[in-house]
Amino acid sequence: MNRIVSVSIALATLCAAGCASQNPNTKRDPRDPWERVNRVSSNVTDKVDRAVLKPTAKAYRAVTPNFVETGVSNFFENISYPRVFVNDLLQAKFNSAMHDTGRFLLNTTIGVGGLFDPATSAGLQKNDEDFGQTMGKWGMPSGPYFFIPLMGPSTVRDTFGRLPDQFTSPLRSRYIDNSSVRYGLLGLNLINSRAQLLDAEKALDGVFDRYALLRNVYLQQREYKVRDGNVPEDNSLEEFPDEPEGDAATKDATPKKKL
Repeated sequence: MNRIVSVSIALATLCAAGCASQNPNTKRDPRDPWERVNRVSSNVTDKVDRAVLKPTAKAYRAVTPNFVETGVSNFFENISYPRVFVNDLLQAKFNSAMHDTGRFLLNTTIGVGGLFDPATSAGLQKNDEDFGQTMGKWGMPSGPYFFIPLMGPSTVRDTFGRLPDQFTSPLRSRYIDNSSVRYGLLGLNLINSRAQLLDAEKALDGVFDRYALLRNVYLQQREYKVRDGNVPEDNSLEEFPDEPEGDAATKDATPKKKL
């Protein structure tokens, strides 16, 4: 996956979505009929993030050596792989399912429970599949954009897709009986994930409407994933709806520069 798409994914999963005031004369995005409610959810999420999660993530990064942070990221990525190869099978991607099963087994064994990533060195690159993509693969439309409070960008389809994905998570109570261990791992995963986004967040500096940017980036990258990268050339980011009129070339260059 190229650098632009990688940053897009980071931005799309960023909880600190921000909330700029909406211009009442702005034409509404038809993909976002619940924009007023979504902006409120985004604003609440941003306040919680700035008060609690972001400072915690900064402190975590300050005291955690880089190799430890990398190992933690590798571990949580590895235990998410049952979701990946289950959805490979549901999408009839049998070669990918074998590839991802091999990656999971190699990193779990030689990689010491996923702390290390020998699979990438062996040529088994990372994949990402979930039930939202599976439903999209078989023709289900995404539905309206939906910002989940305290969780981030989504759509109606992707929100429902989260439910079956939970059954493949090793952090569920049916797999870990000790609630202290389970919640400790969930908390560590949340903080580590937020720390990974601290650098990507800088791409939002100076953006007139961060809410609109993240909405467009999220919808674009989800379409990219559902289509396995085979997105028509004209399926690009929409111009930011709240940006003032100006030179078309300048506006076209703005999102590319930020990504």
